[in-house]
Amino acid sequence: MTEPSCEIDEASSNVLTRLRGKQVLITGTTGFLGKVVLEKLIRSVPDIGGIHLLIRGNKRHPDARDRFLNEIACSSVFERLRLEDADGFDDFVENRLHCVTGEVTEPRFGLSEKDYTALAGRVDAVINSAASVNFREELDKALAINTLCLNNITAFAQAGGDVPVIQVSTCYVYGKNSGSALEQVVAPAGDDIPRHDDGYYEIDDLVRLLQDKIADVRARYTGKVLERKLVDLGIREANHYGWSDTYTFTKWLGEQLLLKALAGKSLTILRPSIIESALEEPAPGWIEGVKVADAIILAYAREKVTVFPGKRTGVIDVIPVDLVANSIILSLAEALAEPGQHRIYQCCSGGRNPITLGEFIDHLMEEARTNHAAYDQLFYRQPRKPFMAIDQRLFDALISGARLPLSVAGRLLRFIGHTRELTLLKNLDTTRSLATIFGFYTAPDYVFQNDQLLALSERMGLADQALFPVDARRIDWEYYLRKIHLAGLNQYALKERKLYSLKSRRTRQAA
Repeated sequence: MTEPSCEIDEASSNVLTRLRGKQVLITGTTGFLGKVVLEKLIRSVPDIGGIHLLIRGNKRHPDARDRFLNEIACSSVFERLRLEDADGFDDFVENRLHCVTGEVTEPRFGLSEKDYTALAGRVDAVINSAASVNFREELDKALAINTLCLNNITAFAQAGGDVPVIQVSTCYVYGKNSGSALEQVVAPAGDDIPRHDDGYYEIDDLVRLLQDKIADVRARYTGKVLERKLVDLGIREANHYGWSDTYTFTKWLGEQLLLKALAGKSLTILRPSIIESALEEPAPGWIEGVKVADAIILAYAREKVTVFPGKRTGVIDVIPVDLVANSIILSLAEALAEPGQHRIYQCCSGGRNPITLGEFIDHLMEEARTNHAAYDQLFYRQPRKPFMAIDQRLFDALISGARLPLSVAGRLLRFIGHTRELTLLKNLDTTRSLATIFGFYTAPDYVFQNDQLLALSERMGLADQALFPVDARRIDWEYYLRKIHLAGLNQYALKERKLYSLKSRRTRQAA
């Protein structure tokens, strides 16, 4: 793993120069990636003018500032900042971090016209990382947060003039296409959708059709049945047009909406692949929650899953969260300095530093075999069986062939207290559930490329390549997976968070 140079000439940083004095609005900071972007900006861009966080209130914390202090500021993502300069962190939060109580899915974000106009007049750029990342979300909810709310983002950008928008999308808008996945507008792999001469796809009629189908389902069902029917509708429509799940389908729709609405304006679409724990910053292995690959790792560690559909020779595209955050910040600096353009960047590893699914599994299994005791929250004991990736058809035959006899045996033996078959049945259902959600991501037919993002990094210069690295060639996969990622899961994702109360400088000095 290549370490950054110890001597960095920050005065020659284009990013720091371009962000000096700027005001940035960020959505989605209650999420994993949003927190890392926020932490990096506070710590590494000390001269930024201000950061505005659009945060939806909830029942416990209806005010955005209150929710920030109780749910975001207490995150371990800020431990490095608090250790290195606690007073400076508090000063930034008190004076340059502005919390806005609002909802990205509502017109004017739910703000009064006066407050909305004032905010639009202050902000120089928008980073939109708000999203529903539930792969099997109800279609109406996914459409609202991943697609339709972007009408509100574009309206805000236009209200402030040509305010650059950095939209966090996903590499997996590539859907069921195959081959080399480039940084460009993606064509649907399924049913035709009309394409405009400017390159984007016309989705207005499709969105109206989806809304009509949603209304029809709502008219016929209620309660839990309605929720299930809306999930099924999302999957069915996504599959019909060439995507594996509702998340990637609605994120693709969102890209097309922005490309049309912001024609001639400043727009950068930043697509990460599978975002996992930090490579270096704010701390190696930092992660929050259980992500895509982690759900399968955790199920294997707990001996609930031993087989999974996947292509061992396929490139599984994983990218550390700090490289994604750096990509967003580079894109932000470029958009501020060179407005009026559309750009698409992919933050990924497959094109420059690929790792196959087989190699990924082998590294994790070897660490489990030789060092499982070091991860006390992840492994309760050394897994007794190997983890195998097998062909989808073989997997389907294995699951369907095993479930019926286990189900019958379980019912017969329940009365005599025998639980082994019941445990096997539960594990089988866990395997099938995980495969339904994540199976598409472990059998890729494409390799993501990011030549344009790397070219942006080069244009920014050596100082910014050190301060804001994005190149996946920095990753030593064996070391990252075995010593950084598993340790991060154990330390951060699977342990209770310690709450933190901000103190003012005066209070800390008095103490």
